Amino acid sequence: MALPRSGLLKKSVELIRIETDLFDLYLQGKPFHPTVESLHLHRNSEDEWVQATLDISSASRLNIHSVQVFSPQHEQLLPWGEDSIYPLFYENQNYEFVLEKKIDAEFSFFHENILFRQAINPLGKNLLAGVLNFHSEVGYTDLDIRLHGESILNLRLEIFPSKIDYQSDYKAILTDVNAQIYNLSFDFLRKTYQLMGLKDTPDQSLTEFFTLLNSLFQHLISSVERIQGTPHHRLVPVHEVRRADQVKRAGKANLVYLTKHPQYLVEDPQHGRILLQGKAYYPSHALETRRQVNYDTAENRFLKWILQRLIAKLKTLRQRIIQRDRVPDPLLLKKIENMSVQLKRVLSFNFLSQISDLKQISITLVLQMAPGYREVYRYYLILMKGLSIQGDLFRLSLKDLAQLYEYWCFLKIHSLLKQKYELVRQDIIRVNRQGLFVTLDRSQKASVTYRNPLNDEYFTLFYNALPREDASSIPTLAQRPDNVLTLKKENSSVEYKYIFDAKYRLNPSYEGTTYAQKYGSPGPEEEDINTMHRYRDAIMVENTGTGEFERSMFGAYVLFPYADEDKFREHRFYKSIKKVNIGAFPFLPNSTHLMEEFLDELILDSPEKAYERSTRPRGTKKYYENQLQGKNVLIGSVRDKAQFNICYQNQLYWIPLDVLMKEQSLLTQLEWVGLYQSHLKFGTQKCGITWIGKIRSWQVVRRYEIKVRQPRPGTENKLYILFLIECWKELKKAIKPGGYGVYTHLFTSAYMMDRAEEIAELKLETEEQLKDWREKRRRGKVQVELNDEYVDRATKVIKVDV
Repeated sequence: MALPRSGLLKKSVELIRIETDLFDLYLQGKPFHPTVESLHLHRNSEDEWVQATLDISSASRLNIHSVQVFSPQHEQLLPWGEDSIYPLFYENQNYEFVLEKKIDAEFSFFHENILFRQAINPLGKNLLAGVLNFHSEVGYTDLDIRLHGESILNLRLEIFPSKIDYQSDYKAILTDVNAQIYNLSFDFLRKTYQLMGLKDTPDQSLTEFFTLLNSLFQHLISSVERIQGTPHHRLVPVHEVRRADQVKRAGKANLVYLTKHPQYLVEDPQHGRILLQGKAYYPSHALETRRQVNYDTAENRFLKWILQRLIAKLKTLRQRIIQRDRVPDPLLLKKIENMSVQLKRVLSFNFLSQISDLKQISITLVLQMAPGYREVYRYYLILMKGLSIQGDLFRLSLKDLAQLYEYWCFLKIHSLLKQKYELVRQDIIRVNRQGLFVTLDRSQKASVTYRNPLNDEYFTLFYNALPREDASSIPTLAQRPDNVLTLKKENSSVEYKYIFDAKYRLNPSYEGTTYAQKYGSPGPEEEDINTMHRYRDAIMVENTGTGEFERSMFGAYVLFPYADEDKFREHRFYKSIKKVNIGAFPFLPNSTHLMEEFLDELILDSPEKAYERSTRPRGTKKYYENQLQGKNVLIGSVRDKAQFNICYQNQLYWIPLDVLMKEQSLLTQLEWVGLYQSHLKFGTQKCGITWIGKIRSWQVVRRYEIKVRQPRPGTENKLYILFLIECWKELKKAIKPGGYGVYTHLFTSAYMMDRAEEIAELKLETEEQLKDWREKRRRGKVQVELNDEYVDRATKVIKVDV
């Protein structure tokens, strides 16, 4: 289908015209949504419009003369049924409703949503008119025309989203949200609804309960009334003591009774028939046995329990509605009250008045097969169930699309991370089920923690809450972004935090607009990008050491509904991420690739690269101090075990002065001495650098002055540097030779000592080498290749590879 003429994108036209013998009804608005046209939404695989729903039903007393519907294809009104129904109604767009009376009668407009009912009002004597706007709600909606309170015409319309595709995106968002947290997408009596099916669930919400009860209520009441005609009962034997001449039916129970009551036996030798000890007796009184109808059966106890439980749930529902809404819908409260009255009426039926309480549920043949009982039992099973978005049995409102998109963004990020990383703890998938419908917990504890199995690093995803230290430290105004990802990097004391804020907003970049001239393609709104700048600058944490406030967020990004990821790669707000770490990502069910790539990058980033992504975030000063502090560690080769024992026990180390002549300027900045133990002298288990000691002082001495070990002949007067050590400390993880060794000595930095796994890595000195090495280290074991087997003799790093 070709795009509409530009005039129709702005022009309001008649969308539906219904002419009847009692009134004429008009719905007027824009037949096209410019964003939908710009993004080419709601098309099938053949690039044709998808079909929309338009159902019209009327009472027998109303004669409909004609129904005309606007055809976007022909750009005019056509008789209903002559052309396919295409999308005509969209979110966040105004539609004028006008009903023109032909008779003097009391017409009214009804909708389940009170705001819609209030939008349509009488205008003069002959008109009902108003403006309808569905805001961010999509799906079906029913407009009901009533005469003297009775429905005579019902219109079912379908409302389409304006920023995402209805079939491929909206339905997928619903499925994703409900798949991870059942019934999270449901809401209560909004402007639109979706058709639902049944589903087994232990977590039914009051919204689902009311939806099911509303559909089944009249059938339930009718079934109980049917039971009243022939309630299930049992015949219970009843014994009554009467004069013997009045007893018509005397059973065997009299033998036991007279045995226990011998006072009723009268001795009569002539007429007595009961012989005892040679004497004849007859009874003056006896038991007459008859059967009495009793309704206290398991089936009736079950029926009474169901009715009492429904009354209690309706009471809870009414209380929650009053708590939630400042001005509750009076029609809804009246409907709930009428239901309660009806249930109390049938509960007061005579056959239920003497029923005892239910102690256990027994599923008998009567409940399964008897008329009335089987229907009530079936309705009970249905009322116990939840609702599924697959099906068309029941109607249920869903949360507005902006709220759904926010939920989906968090749950999708969680899903992407959960697929690749180990889930350690989750506090976020806790839901608030105390209200009418389910919502996510927005407390400070709302978070999910993961572990990266490659390097044992932990990271946390927060929903609608900041990490506790940030939330409590902000000196100005509290900030509450949608999602915060917090990363804890190995060998770094700083946490790296990133904001991902869901915004169901999109600038379609219409031709000729300022946005199109600046950016060239659809993207997030400029004010949303400004919000990211505000988040990053406003969220601060107090440095406990200095008392100064520092920015704690390293980046902030908008998540917005847009499908063309390849096109957005050229957008200014995507390229800005690499420049200032603020920007945007298109994020929809079928457009998550850019987001996945970026999450992987953030998690695999070394601390160095994480710093470099941001513009002087918290920890920058410490980062550059570590990088530029210079070589302050001397790694000395130990000749044999005897020398190692002497150094260790006496807390010292010595090295010839002439060996250090070329690097004598480094002596003043040395703080540590490390001992290298060769593979040949110390074996596989103890080789490498295992011990390091902090230098207490150093001095230049003659060799003979070092009395702990005899000098080799001819070296007695040779100058040595003697290092006195405070104490030797064993490294948490030894630095292994990895095929290389130290011939005499090697200078390195404490920064590298804390991070190196093999001795060759201590030879990395330039910023480029360090960055390349740290990035590759996060992907696995790194092999550094030098041009000599001894690290101190090597003059070149040949390659750094995984």
